[in-house]
Amino acid sequence: MTRSLFKPLALEAAFVLLGMTWLVTPLPVRAQEDIRCLTCHGKPGFEKTLPSGKKLELFVDPMRLRLSVHKDRKCVDCHADVTEVPHPEIPQKVNCGRCHFLGNSVGAPQLQRYIEYGTSVHGKALAEGNPKAPVCQDCHGDHFILPGSDARSQVNHKSIPQTCGGCHLEIYAQYQESVHGQALIKGVKDAPVCTNCHGEHNILKPQDKTSTVNPGTVVNTCSKCHSKVVIMEKYGVKAEQVATYRESFHGIANEFGMLKAANCASCHTAHQIFPEQDPRSTVNSRNIPLTCGKCHPGANANFAQGRIHLNPKDKSAGIVYWVALGFKVLTLSTLAGLLIHIALDLYRRFKNRKQPGEKKEVEVAEKSQ
Repeated sequence: MTRSLFKPLALEAAFVLLGMTWLVTPLPVRAQEDIRCLTCHGKPGFEKTLPSGKKLELFVDPMRLRLSVHKDRKCVDCHADVTEVPHPEIPQKVNCGRCHFLGNSVGAPQLQRYIEYGTSVHGKALAEGNPKAPVCQDCHGDHFILPGSDARSQVNHKSIPQTCGGCHLEIYAQYQESVHGQALIKGVKDAPVCTNCHGEHNILKPQDKTSTVNPGTVVNTCSKCHSKVVIMEKYGVKAEQVATYRESFHGIANEFGMLKAANCASCHTAHQIFPEQDPRSTVNSRNIPLTCGKCHPGANANFAQGRIHLNPKDKSAGIVYWVALGFKVLTLSTLAGLLIHIALDLYRRFKNRKQPGEKKEVEVAEKSQ
C-alpha cells in the first residue's frame, strides 16, 4: 500500500522540481511565453489516444528543448496554427519552410535545402500524398534538434544510418554487416554512411541521371573516397582500383554512356560490401562466377582465375605487363622510325631544291641549244 502511494507522489515531486527549475533558470524573453504551453505539455506521460487507438505522446521535455537549436523560438513560431491555449484541435504538422528558406530574416541557415528536399524522392513522395514520406522532423528530430556536429544529433555522422534505418530497416541491417558499417561501429570517421553516397536533402532515384547512385555516376561517388591514397592507405586498400577500372573495358564503356556496363555496385553490391576474403563477398573467388554471370551467361570457375583490377603498368601483372610494355616499345619505335623517315625526306628535298639563279642558268643553256 505504501509503495503504491509512493510512486505517484515521487512522480509529482519530480514534476514540481522540474517546473521550479524551469521557472528559476533565466529564460530568453521569447521562451517565457512557452510556460503556458508547458503547463500541459511539460507533464511527463501527457498523451492523447487517437481514433485509431494509437497513443500520441505530447510530452515535451523542457530541459531538452532548451538545449535545442530552437531554444530561442516560441512554440507558436513553429506551431503557427495554434491561436489559443488550450487549443481544441490537434495542430497540423510543422512547416519548416516558414523559416528555412534562402533569404530568410529570422536567422535560419541561408541554404536551399528545403528546395532540394522538394525535388528529392522524399519530397515528391510527400507531394503525391504518401503518408509515410519522411519530413524534416523524421530526420532532424522535433523538440531536440541539434547541429550535425553534436554526437547526440540524429544527423550526426555516426547516427545517420540508424536515422535512415527507421524507414529503410532491411537496408540498414545489410549496411550494419558490411565493411562500411562495421568500420563505423568501430569509430572510423572515414567510414561512409547513407548521405555520403545518396546525398542529404537532394536524394534522387537511381533511375534519375543526376542521382549520385545512377549507374552512370556511381563510379564518381565511390571514387570520392576510393581514389584518395591518403584515406585508402590507412585501411590497407589499394587506391589504384579506381584508375584500373576506368582503363578497363567496363570503365571505358561506362564512361561513354553504356549504363549496362558493370560498375562498382554491379560487382561489389551497394550495401552488402564485404572484403574479398569473406565468403559472403560477391567478389570472393567462389562467388565470382555467379557475380559475373549476371551479365555474362555461362560464366564458370575460369572467370575467377584472372586478376581483377589488373594494372598493366605494374610488374605484378605478369605477362600482361610485358605484353603492354612490348606494345608500347613497338608503338614508340614505329613513331620514331616514321619521324626519322620524314626528317630524311625533308633533308633530301632541301638539298635537291634548286636556287633561283641556278634555275635561270639552266633555262638559258637549254634555249641556246
